[in-house]
Amino acid sequence: MNRNLRGSDGWAGGEAFEYFRYLWDEPATQLAIIFVGGEGCHTVLRREPMLSSRIFIRQHFTRLTPNEVLDVIPLFHPIRADADPEDITFADSHAAHGNFRAWAQLTAHTRTALTRTGRARVNQELLRWAFSRLA
Repeated sequence: MNRNLRGSDGWAGGEAFEYFRYLWDEPATQLAIIFVGGEGCHTVLRREPMLSSRIFIRQHFTRLTPNEVLDVIPLFHPIRADADPEDITFADSHAAHGNFRAWAQLTAHTRTALTRTGRARVNQELLRWAFSRLA
């Protein structure tokens, strides 16, 4: 079933939340629903008591610290596994700023740059090109 899940203000409306509740309560569906949003999204969900009472946990995500970036990013993708920590710090300070979604975009553009240039390893020149492709 295809339903419009956005209200006129861009937020999912009451009808959509009622549909989510229906799916959640239907034993045959066995599904998990994850709501992801920016500031204020939890407030919107709390306005729907039948849905809000079914929310198990609220998880607040923050930017990665510079130390977390150095720990996590080499594990994120093989092109980062043997990257120079200075290049990772350079990329984070100039483009990603601890934002994992930005790291994902940067990694996609970096992979493209590696393919186009035939290089085997990331360097700051290649990163600068990838920065220019970020929205």
